[in-house]
Amino acid sequence: MQSYIKTIEDLSLNAWPSHQLQIYDGWLLRFSYFYTHRTNCVEQIGVSTIPLKEKISYCESIYSHWGTPCIFKITPLSDPTFDSILSEHGYQIAHPTEVKIQKLEGFCLEPDTFVNLDKDISWEWLDALFSLKGTTSRIHRKIVPTMYAAIPKDTIAATIVRDNRIVAIGLGILDRDHIGLYAIHVDPSYRRQHLARSICIRILKEGIRQGAQHAYLQVVPDNVSAKSLYHELGFQDFYSYWFRLKRV
Repeated sequence: MQSYIKTIEDLSLNAWPSHQLQIYDGWLLRFSYFYTHRTNCVEQIGVSTIPLKEKISYCESIYSHWGTPCIFKITPLSDPTFDSILSEHGYQIAHPTEVKIQKLEGFCLEPDTFVNLDKDISWEWLDALFSLKGTTSRIHRKIVPTMYAAIPKDTIAATIVRDNRIVAIGLGILDRDHIGLYAIHVDPSYRRQHLARSICIRILKEGIRQGAQHAYLQVVPDNVSAKSLYHELGFQDFYSYWFRLKRV
C-alpha cells in the first residue's frame, strides 16, 4: 500500500507543477502565489539530514519572503510525529483531501452527451476554467496558464459547449499506465444535467484508448455530489492527506 501511495503522490506532482520550486534537504518547496494548497506547500520527497526545527524555520522564512502562508502537506507517508510537531508550532489543519482510485479493466460506462476532446490545453479551455472557478486575481490569471503549459505529461482537455459557450470542462493527465482526473467544473446553471459525468467518462475512455489501466483523482470531503459521481464511476477510497498551515 505504501509503495502505491508513493506512486500516486509522484503522479500528482508530475500532473500539477508549481510556478516556482526549491529543493531543500529532501523537501520540495512549492510556490504559486497561493493559487492552491497543493502548488503552494512543502512536500517531503527524500531523506532529511538537517534538524527539523531548523528546517521548519527556514521554510517559514522562505514563504514569508514569498508573502504567503507556510504550508506543509501531510500524507500517510509522512512521519506521524512530524504532524504533531507542526501542531505544537501553531500549524492548523487545512484543506483535507481524499484520494480515490480504480482499475479501468472492464470500464464500460457511456457519456450522456457529446464531449469535445483535445490533446492540448487551449486558451479557450483556460478562459473557461477561470470563468467557471470565478478566478479574478490578475496574478493567478497570469501564472496559471504557465503552470498548465509546464505539465510534462500528455493531456486530454475536455469541454462541453452549450449556447455557444463552454459550460463544462475537465482534464485528464496520462502518466505511466494511469490517467488522473483534474479540473472538473460545470457552470451552476447547467448542473444536474450529467455534464460532469459525461466529462469524466469521456476522459477515462480516451485514457483507456491511450493505454491507461488505472485512474485516480482527488476530492475534498464535503463535495458530496462529486463523491457520489465518483462512486458511480467505480472509484474507491484509497487514502487521505491534509495540510498544516500557519501565516508567517
